[in-house]
Amino acid sequence: MGIFSTFLSKIKVSDLLHKPDLDDVLSELIAADLGAELANKIIEETRKVKSETPEEALYSVLKSHLSLKPRELHIQSGLTTVMIVGVNGTGKTTTVAKLAQKFSPQGTVVLAAADTFRAAAVEQLQTWGERIGVEVVSGKDNSDPASVAFDAIERAGDLSASFLFIDTAGRLHNKSDLMNELGKIKRVIEKVSPVSEVLLVIDATTGQNGLQQAKVFAEAVNVTGIILTKLDGSARGGIALAIEDALDIPIKFVGTGESIDDFAQFDPAQYVKGLLS
Repeated sequence: MGIFSTFLSKIKVSDLLHKPDLDDVLSELIAADLGAELANKIIEETRKVKSETPEEALYSVLKSHLSLKPRELHIQSGLTTVMIVGVNGTGKTTTVAKLAQKFSPQGTVVLAAADTFRAAAVEQLQTWGERIGVEVVSGKDNSDPASVAFDAIERAGDLSASFLFIDTAGRLHNKSDLMNELGKIKRVIEKVSPVSEVLLVIDATTGQNGLQQAKVFAEAVNVTGIILTKLDGSARGGIALAIEDALDIPIKFVGTGESIDDFAQFDPAQYVKGLLS
């Protein structure tokens, strides 16, 4: 990935172990979106690791701060239902389309345009559905998102679909509203079929704000995994480590561009190696 190559090119790994004044190193780590507390912790832990090389010591410390939970999509027998949540502007709707593209070879996919408060989001998902060749279930503007989700899960049953991906509204007025809305959608779905996953979409360019978003959504609904988007731009990607360290929620997929195929499963070993490249 080379996510941290921008700042690691300025820092010799040995400096982390031996440089008396670590202010510059800390500043770079913080600028890479790890946050001050985690940056300090990583440097101090690296000092204490006995290893043949500083690179090995830092690698082991960085990896120890990643979640050990499964990163594969939890696929159930019959229908696998996945709620996609996140604030507006993170690339959530496009991510739903990317998931459909990725998993359509494994069975019929249905998409639910439950972000009913944004007509543009519904239209965008419908356009993606036509391009990919998957059915999109939608309702009228400002209709009840839970109603759309229910119609979609019934349609998925009619088609004997393998996957249902539900695009939810990205409004974040307050925790209570968010909790009520997402909770209602989930309850309606589970009258028919269990929710396999709740995946939170985080924009990698938002920095530490991404961690705050993750905390809010984790309180509102049982988030089982994270999809990190927009790693193709100026994003340094440190928010991935910060979220996993703070919440123990595994990042499952990453979006690296605008193309429908710019999407991959998150590889923790490759990610950490990228930090050191």
